[in-house]
Amino acid sequence: MYSKSIVIALALCGYATAQDFGVPLSWRKFSNTRPLNERISIAQAAINAILPQLNSATAEFNGIGFWQSGNVWSVLANQDRIAGSTVNQARVIANLNTAFRLNANYDKFQVCPPSLKPLHALMCHNEVQRRRYVVGNGRDTWNHVSNFVITPAQASAGRHPAKSFTLAGTCDGKSMAGGVFWRPTADDQGVNSVTTGLYLTLSAFLAEITGDQKYTNAAIQSANWMRSLNINSKNLALDTVNAHDCSRSPDSWIFTYNSGKLIEGLGVLSHVTGDNQWDTLMANVLIASTKGAPWQGSNGVITEGSSPNSNNDGVGFKSVLIRGLHEAFERSSNNDLRILVHSYVDVQYNALLDLAANGSTYSSSWAGPPQGFTTWGQLAALDVMTSAINAN
Repeated sequence: MYSKSIVIALALCGYATAQDFGVPLSWRKFSNTRPLNERISIAQAAINAILPQLNSATAEFNGIGFWQSGNVWSVLANQDRIAGSTVNQARVIANLNTAFRLNANYDKFQVCPPSLKPLHALMCHNEVQRRRYVVGNGRDTWNHVSNFVITPAQASAGRHPAKSFTLAGTCDGKSMAGGVFWRPTADDQGVNSVTTGLYLTLSAFLAEITGDQKYTNAAIQSANWMRSLNINSKNLALDTVNAHDCSRSPDSWIFTYNSGKLIEGLGVLSHVTGDNQWDTLMANVLIASTKGAPWQGSNGVITEGSSPNSNNDGVGFKSVLIRGLHEAFERSSNNDLRILVHSYVDVQYNALLDLAANGSTYSSSWAGPPQGFTTWGQLAALDVMTSAINAN
């Protein structure tokens, strides 16, 4: 566990590198002293509190959407992996089987991103299960979504076989190759960060598990699209590029999950390739996402998705950021980066426990006040609780 004094010393002394991993001293409670067994217990209690909302016939949870339910399964699988247990294993496997049986490629609404949402849940609990789900269902999902990725040949030709409009092969002088369409319908022109980031991440995981170069190439192509076309000057992921006329979503559309999924994918890609350029880009996005982002105040507590009275997609976005940061924490050998992620996770962890907790349930407003149970509030908190187990 990192002591607060160590973190403060590191924040004050500065760093010789151009990347500033220093922890802002304005952040609220960026360390904790809870022992490991208590952190595991707190996280599992939070999981247990959402389970009564499970509809086992659909593998979804009452009160939240389809893709949000996929995030719950991700947390359960991660909880077992991080805690070294099998407490959630049977439930994860049974419900993933149900979800894939009911929805080919985990695609309920014919929208590409939800196809990839249960990515961490696909990782499961041991090597046999991991290969069964990732190399089986994960590969099938990858094949499905690959139909909506812009290839270099399609970018050059200005046509995509699934689309009815002329394709802009380049935007801002950069190739559109590697971008992933948001929706598969013939007239939808949007290519966005979360779709591309999810595809990048799944490709990198598949490359890591199978050693197949086609997955590595796909991940690199999508990473290049993000770097060239959809990251702003502050190193935060933008949202959407129109593949027909290169128009963009508003600059103000800066959301946690876009950068979070990019961080995760780049972290895995760097590990797979050993290419430091991806590690550098990942670190730049990570620093921006924790220290310079519009979704938090000077105290570091995330305010995006604070919706005590009703569910919306934004409520689940911030959990994707926390999961991406945690993936970077686990894979990185950079101790300064790990301390920054540890501190940021603990800011959220302590805010939830101090300001937003009602027993083992939590408000979607992490700055509080506490409220009665809501499925969406619980969903948003789960990744923080599980990530805090070993990010300390």
